[in-house]
Amino acid sequence: MSTIQTILFDCDNTLVLSEELAFEACADLANEILAAHDVPDKYTGPQLMSEFVGQNFRGMMVSLKAKYKYEMSDPDLERYVSLEEDRVIAKLKQSLKPCVGVDEELEKLAKSNKYQLTVVSSSALRRVKASLEKVGQDKYFNPDHIFSAATSLPKPTSKPDPAIYLHAMKVLGKTADQCVAVEDSKSGATAAYRAHIPTIGYTGSYEPQKQEKMKKVLQDAGCAIIMNDWSEFEGALEKIEKGEV
Repeated sequence: MSTIQTILFDCDNTLVLSEELAFEACADLANEILAAHDVPDKYTGPQLMSEFVGQNFRGMMVSLKAKYKYEMSDPDLERYVSLEEDRVIAKLKQSLKPCVGVDEELEKLAKSNKYQLTVVSSSALRRVKASLEKVGQDKYFNPDHIFSAATSLPKPTSKPDPAIYLHAMKVLGKTADQCVAVEDSKSGATAAYRAHIPTIGYTGSYEPQKQEKMKKVLQDAGCAIIMNDWSEFEGALEKIEKGEV
């Protein structure tokens, strides 16, 4: 029976319903970039989301560059990354909502005082903090325990690279068996699995018809247990603690 001390939450579509809003802003900018490189293809937010969910904008730009075989200088990439951050944050500040039922669970966890609560995201730190503040979840997390693969590492990366999880555990002074991660995407679950952290997969932010498919995707990516609703979190955590999964 392991002693879980720390819970590492993904942010986008795990704590807050941000992916759809963010990908709308991303698609607009991605289309501008493609047009500037004489690529006639255009993306909608949902198309971009289905192809690149779980990746940050930097990772997405690298993938698009490889797909359409055009060049982009490092200064241009940095400029676009910064521009995307501004546009996404503006959209999130306007319309962001928490995932259904998560606030009640965060409140219970905070009251129990049993676990260290942290956020481990692929998104830029400024965006993660703006998201948590907008929905009032920032009160549950120490600002020094919010980690971003895009911002917190010496070399920016994105999940499924486990680097951000390994960095978070090092900063927190925890081993993988003292942690549980909560992830909603294949890339996020893969990153946690590669860092050897037991992971709860969350499918509640997907459309009902996609939830069954995502359950299998998350299981295949290494999640120990899947929850469809935040009301199942306590039971899922207990099963991991008791070594039942």
